[in-house]
Amino acid sequence: MTLPPYATAGDRIWFYGLRIFCGLTFFFLVAPILVIIPLSFNQDPFFTYPMEGYSLRWYAEIFGDGPLSLLWQRSMVNSVVIAICSTVLATALGTLAALGLNRADFPFKNAIYAFLISPMIVPIVVTAIGMFYFYAQIGLIGSLAGIILAHTAIGVPFVVITVSAALAGFDENLVRAGSIMGAGPMRVFRKVTLPIIFPGVASGGLFAFAASWDEIVIVLFLANAEQHTSPRRMWSGIREHISPTIIAAATLLILLSIVLMLTMEWLRRRSDRMRGITQT
Repeated sequence: MTLPPYATAGDRIWFYGLRIFCGLTFFFLVAPILVIIPLSFNQDPFFTYPMEGYSLRWYAEIFGDGPLSLLWQRSMVNSVVIAICSTVLATALGTLAALGLNRADFPFKNAIYAFLISPMIVPIVVTAIGMFYFYAQIGLIGSLAGIILAHTAIGVPFVVITVSAALAGFDENLVRAGSIMGAGPMRVFRKVTLPIIFPGVASGGLFAFAASWDEIVIVLFLANAEQHTSPRRMWSGIREHISPTIIAAATLLILLSIVLMLTMEWLRRRSDRMRGITQT
């Protein structure tokens, strides 16, 4: 976006001043993250800046074969398994819920929608306490299945919101046309509905994956030592023994976040192209 030729001096001051202010604010928020990345390559076992030398020893602490490395690797495997399983369940359930809420008109529809997104609104510690008492009665405390179901519950709201937004501009005449041509409901969904709303489905799945990967409070309540995830391992390391290994793990999480953001931006652009919106 550029200023028009007839812009006044006040317009130019506001235009450039706002952008400078936004840039400084963004730098203030991102600066702590930018400091973490070079510190993860520090060769000394303590935090120094500027650094005297560079090394990959802290990444070797994660991916090596020592006792501490095995704990980090187990926590990463747990995080991957829990995040993938909960994302698949949350995406499937959230998409079905959004389709039902979008196409049906029934009493208490808004109340049901509010109930579905309530895990996003209720403080996570309250949700974790409720899950702890409920899971204790049905024997899911300290089980991988219990953590997956808990993370599914906190991931469903993200899918419901993004898929509902994708369905807001969906033309139902396309579904009717598919039915008239003899296709069944499942074929119409796979060939017509899903390709159009796929960016919303995928974005909701990515949000659910990120929420599961980053979650720690529920894991603190429900997991035992065998189900520790990467955030739980980092939390234990900060409590018991501060080591640059934690900074190396944090750098890996930052890279994962960057990949997720780039993927969501690609999905957004793909959705705009499908809707005929040109990029400026």
